[in-house]
Amino acid sequence: MSDSSAHKRDSASPPQSRSPSPSPQDTLTLRALVSTKDAGVIIGRAGKNVAELREQTGVKAGVSKVIQGVHERVLTVTGPVESVAKAYTLIISQLVTSNPSSPITASPSSSSHTTVRLLISHNLMGTIIGRSGLKIKAIQDASGARMIASKDMLPQSTERIVDVQGSPEAIGLAIEEIGKCLLEDWERGMGTVLYHPGTVEERTGARRSTNGPSSSSYNGSRRSNGESTRRATSPSSQQASVAAQPAANLRTQNISIPSDMVGCIIGRSGTKITEIRRLSGSKISIAKAPHDETGERMFTIVGTPEANEKALFLLYNQLESEKERRVGREAQQQEELQV
Repeated sequence: MSDSSAHKRDSASPPQSRSPSPSPQDTLTLRALVSTKDAGVIIGRAGKNVAELREQTGVKAGVSKVIQGVHERVLTVTGPVESVAKAYTLIISQLVTSNPSSPITASPSSSSHTTVRLLISHNLMGTIIGRSGLKIKAIQDASGARMIASKDMLPQSTERIVDVQGSPEAIGLAIEEIGKCLLEDWERGMGTVLYHPGTVEERTGARRSTNGPSSSSYNGSRRSNGESTRRATSPSSQQASVAAQPAANLRTQNISIPSDMVGCIIGRSGTKITEIRRLSGSKISIAKAPHDETGERMFTIVGTPEANEKALFLLYNQLESEKERRVGREAQQQEELQV
């Protein structure tokens, strides 16, 4: 799966009702935000450093292209969990050695303590944190690293930042445990809208010359999302806006939603899915029956890349709201039983 924090296994594998435990052969893709200056150190002169990293660990590693006026780039490392953790350990050690005063890595408490800013799918955050924060606490205790998860998703994406702080070795241990969590629950990461650093103009839709994710008009706030699409006031106008787009500019994306969550997305008399269609400008169709024994239903989203990103964001927001509501209800029931 190319657009998730954790890559899906070979599609030829038989579908399973629950995620199998990760094995050394499983492939993890872990992304992190780095400064433009640190990206230069990671790459090295003529690509020397990143080439050595690939040779030492066997991972695939790269940094996103430079965007004028943007001071962040995305580091992407792909490989078996242990190799990805080793690669990050080497990268962080290299950054500390070459640039100990870098604000993205230096910690005032100790010159050897650093911070890496991981990009994690919003839907996978619960897997890392665990019920009542038990999982994240266990990772911190086992690794000696400190982890801080941001509450908000990054603009135009369904990714959030997890800061991992500590020595390079402690961060490497934490990343290995985080990677195992991501692979154990990889299905939740399907359909993740990846974060692409961009200028304010790009995020607010002032630049729309490209079809890539960075040109989305959604800037991460519900209010502006509603304002930017207020003209599409009915499902019929939404359908017309999709139909009016050149066929070459339309994209089709499929995501699987657990059957027991489909009702919360559709809403009473279809009100919620109608609103998502209206706000995003995408055409969204829902399979009438589960597509395999996992019991999940297929949602097909058709629209421009920008509209589809917005639709995915709204769909996942609705899912997370429902999950939080159910967790709260379960907690209340537990309290009532204890009284």
